Amino acid sequence: MDNQAEAIDLICVMIDFGMGSKIIKSAKHHGIMGATVTLGLGTVNNRIWDFIGLSEVKKEIIFMIARRKTAYIALEEMNKEFKFCKPNHGIAFTTCVGEVIGAKYIMDEMTEKERVEEQVMYQSITVIVDKGKGEEVIDAATKAGSKGGTIMNARGSGIHETSKLFAIEIEPEKEIVIILSEIEMTDAIVDSIREYLKIDEPGNGIIYIQNVNKTYGVYK
Repeated sequence: MDNQAEAIDLICVMIDFGMGSKIIKSAKHHGIMGATVTLGLGTVNNRIWDFIGLSEVKKEIIFMIARRKTAYIALEEMNKEFKFCKPNHGIAFTTCVGEVIGAKYIMDEMTEKERVEEQVMYQSITVIVDKGKGEEVIDAATKAGSKGGTIMNARGSGIHETSKLFAIEIEPEKEIVIILSEIEMTDAIVDSIREYLKIDEPGNGIIYIQNVNKTYGVYK
């Protein structure tokens, strides 16, 4: 075995509600041992670039971590099985992970860090805002050329995120919006969201951007 460890990727699969367990079973068959599933809402307003599904369709979002070689093989096989290449059959993509702690099946083969540079064509834009603001994020992104996104529910616990009810701290509900963008459109989409939702003001939200290594189900 090569002593140099492979790069590690985070796999994100967005699929119609009820399909998550099938994705996880397939991934496990191809060497991916763990997964986390959350619910989301797919929103798309352009039939030509319909990369998630019909507008406002309930989705399952599956997150998995694997060595890059394993991730790519598993995704290729899942694409054959679930046909991400066809419209409305889901979307899958991978992003880089710097380090993994707590996943023994990955850690056992990590002896050195290796960074593999790949040509980046897409980026993942993640926006965390107060509950009810997710649609505004989608609207702002659409004005800058985005074709859709996925909204997930969450909770906040930052320094601007807690309030008190009868002396009990309450963590307000949040929405997480994930948008895939062609790399040349990312700045315009992010700027539109920042301006429309006043993200630079404390407590109004957070945006972070990740390079996407591999994609399935994205259509121009």
